[in-house]
Amino acid sequence: MHDHTQVRPWRSIERRKSRQISVGNVLIGGDAPIAVQSMTNTPTTDVSATLDQIIACHEAGADMMRVSVPDEESSAALIEICKESPVPIIADIHFHYKRGIEAAKAGAACLRINPGNIGSPDRVAEVVQAAKDHGCSMRIGVNAGSLEKHLLDKYGEPCPDAMVESGLEHIRILQDHDFHEFKISVKASDVFMSVAAYQALSEATDAPIHLGITEAGALRGGTVKSAIGMGNLLWSGIGDTLRVSLSADPVEEIKVGFEILKSLGLRHHGVNIISCPSCARQGFDVIKTVEKLEDRLSHIKAPISLSIIGCVVNGPGEALMTDVGFTGGGAGSGMVYLAGKAHHKLGNEGMIDHIVDLVEERAELLNNQENAQ
Repeated sequence: MHDHTQVRPWRSIERRKSRQISVGNVLIGGDAPIAVQSMTNTPTTDVSATLDQIIACHEAGADMMRVSVPDEESSAALIEICKESPVPIIADIHFHYKRGIEAAKAGAACLRINPGNIGSPDRVAEVVQAAKDHGCSMRIGVNAGSLEKHLLDKYGEPCPDAMVESGLEHIRILQDHDFHEFKISVKASDVFMSVAAYQALSEATDAPIHLGITEAGALRGGTVKSAIGMGNLLWSGIGDTLRVSLSADPVEEIKVGFEILKSLGLRHHGVNIISCPSCARQGFDVIKTVEKLEDRLSHIKAPISLSIIGCVVNGPGEALMTDVGFTGGGAGSGMVYLAGKAHHKLGNEGMIDHIVDLVEERAELLNNQENAQ
């Protein structure tokens, strides 16, 4: 089959040049793939439930996972979580510097921490030293809802300039301690504020940038808001890692994150289904078919494109650009396309099983080719 994932000149994105850091075994920035992450919402002290959620997100494609560490009991639990996790763990630290030291010792690959919020310079120095000693990176996480008082007094209200100034102040603290393994985010729930802040930040530092629209909302609304905000930034080349913040199962955050990246050709992960909205011309029930295929093909990690089109108006044209395609026809059957070419007719009744088999064969071929390299 032909490679339909190659980037064409009219759809390429030139990514912002950022320096590269490591979060465990995951590279962030430079020419590394844009990493997708989520955050557990189980009590960290419930090690089993937390690991179950981490593993579920990993199976959905998560490159990293963030875990909240609010108290000593959570720090103790983090030791086993880091040991058993299939992906690097980011420890979410807010005000208590000791949690940062404990998390670094526990095996966290990264600390999400604002150095200016954890107290005296001596305390900052202790946390930075712990991070250095244990090979831990950091993420400076500026949020419009928790800006420092002196910046709110200066600007009157949360705004992009205040967010960027906050971020640069935190960067200076780390750099003064000769610590450079950090990334940074400037999140807001307002799409306009977030995008403006990230645009300004991207010009003010070469640090890797973590994207997010914070408190974006429920699954549908939050997905739309995140896609608009992060999509604009990613399209302009800004962003080295991202989290989609949804009031939903963390697995959904991973799925939406990859869909955003796939739509821009920035990551090719799993099956990309191109399907029509269906109409009276459809030769089979498109909506139910796509729902079943999404479920049956969710385990596929290889980058495969699949077109499911209800009739011959757009079906053959869409199939030209996909690895596998099915176009509805008449008399209860349609046409299967492989690598853009009509290959064989197929009855509607057995189409789902047959398409799943074809996609799995394609995935196995790609995996074998990758393993041989």
